[in-house]
Amino acid sequence: MIKAKNGILSLLIVIISLVFLSPIYIVIVNSFKTRAELYENVLSLPATFSFEYYITAMKKMNFLVALGNSLYVTIVTVIFVVVLASMTAWMLVRRDNVLSKIIFFLFVATMLIPFQTLMMPLMQVMDWIRTYLHLPVLNTHGGLIFMNIGFHAGIAVFLYHGFIKSIPVALEEAAVLDGCSTFGVFWRIVFPLLKSISVTVAILDVIASWNDYLLPSLVLSEKGLRTIQLSTFYFFGEFTIVWNQAMAGLTLTIIPIVIFYAIAQKYIIKGIAAGAVK
Repeated sequence: MIKAKNGILSLLIVIISLVFLSPIYIVIVNSFKTRAELYENVLSLPATFSFEYYITAMKKMNFLVALGNSLYVTIVTVIFVVVLASMTAWMLVRRDNVLSKIIFFLFVATMLIPFQTLMMPLMQVMDWIRTYLHLPVLNTHGGLIFMNIGFHAGIAVFLYHGFIKSIPVALEEAAVLDGCSTFGVFWRIVFPLLKSISVTVAILDVIASWNDYLLPSLVLSEKGLRTIQLSTFYFFGEFTIVWNQAMAGLTLTIIPIVIFYAIAQKYIIKGIAAGAVK
């Protein structure tokens, strides 16, 4: 009876997995097809496997430039989020007063607000800053990074806050008695202990920054600044869509993040579990 239940459960898991993976199968298979084959049957295998459409897609996307832009935005965003969020969470935990609790709950509350409700007011504020303060916050990678840090700070502070509460205060007090400054206590004592949760925060931010399309589409208008997600826009015209090239371009955009996630997935589970339990 138990074996039968396990067999049914395993079969159910396989079926659900296939359903979730079916869009990826459709994208990859159709990236090798001609337009005629694609319109005949989207589920069938291509007659021949050729990388012709991948080469065309890379040229049309300006793939290497877009890849470099995405890497730059993602890496810089992650570095700032990890550093600033860890310092903020540490101070909020150690300054255990009403103001600290209010600030922490404000960070948590930002996780509940949909970006779609903020995007138009955000663009208006950024346009005002560019016009009257003459700060390059629009159509620049720096402006996009600045906004990414703000939107990713909530979940990062939340994860760090739960983890830091498990670190004994006695370690920091001993460092202070040895003459260590507040800055030194954090970087020499606390931050090295945050390795596992820092890896988790970094991974989540990498995935979020890499896959983001909406915010970069609002901030970046110059072609040379576009990220790899925005570069897929070239395949979708007003009247026609070159689906086989679009599928090849979409495949190129997901390959780096799939490889990254496959390597780092164990750290995500480990870090989130550690932060939640501690």
